[in-house]
Amino acid sequence: MPEVIGVHFKICGKIYEFESNDVDVNKGDLVVAESEFGLSIGNVIIERHTVETPERELKKVIRKATEEDLLQRQENSKLEAEAWDYCLERIIARGLPMKLVSTEVTLDRKRIIFYFTAEKRIDFRELVKDLATRFRTRIEMRQIGVRDEAKILGGMGICGRELCCTKFLTSFEPISIKMAKRQELVLNTGKLSGVCGRLMCCLGYEHDEASSEEVALTEENSISLSEDAEVFEMIAASGDSSGEVDEPEAQPSLQPKEQEYREGFRRFIGRRRKRRKRSREK
Repeated sequence: MPEVIGVHFKICGKIYEFESNDVDVNKGDLVVAESEFGLSIGNVIIERHTVETPERELKKVIRKATEEDLLQRQENSKLEAEAWDYCLERIIARGLPMKLVSTEVTLDRKRIIFYFTAEKRIDFRELVKDLATRFRTRIEMRQIGVRDEAKILGGMGICGRELCCTKFLTSFEPISIKMAKRQELVLNTGKLSGVCGRLMCCLGYEHDEASSEEVALTEENSISLSEDAEVFEMIAASGDSSGEVDEPEAQPSLQPKEQEYREGFRRFIGRRRKRRKRSREK
């Protein structure tokens, strides 16, 4: 049975499993591993454990991050800034209807990833040629959704707190207007939408509590609130002009911090509902 550790490469990002490869690492250590894009520095989130039958072939941790790796990451941040400026310049020059969100350079500088949003498909082949000619490395363009844009850029919600997606959410669950209706909220788009322009993720927290209460009372009045997850197109293209489309990834389970946050929120909602019930009885 292989020894496995859980690593994430971005704050609140998906946790990936890697074989420890006999590298002595503990929770909180920085390691160099091969992500889906290339060599990257990740943070160990889940300590070493054994897995009987891995769901897929696991990649191995290459080494524990050294001081040279950390210095290289700092140097890469300069290249990311340069790539951002040049890409933005070429987007404007070519009049492409797209919004550049972020750039990312792998540790070995063999690949530069550009994240952008757009209302429709974009023919960016000429842009990729410009970028490949300038940086002499593999170029990938990835179209993301507005919720992922908010997760990358961050911000403050109307509650006055940092966005949930940048604080603890590792994945986006489907949110429906039916959730607001069931909670008897005012159907005001301005109040129910987050900074990304979509329905706020926190509508799902109270909806879970409301659903569990109603199911406990009766099954006859229950209705199906099954909604499809937010759909966005992920487009990847490389400097050799070959298109790539990633398969949808499985949704990860709730992390302890997120679970604790939701449990606290549910207790708060439960107390509020009891106060409302007592006030109506009076």
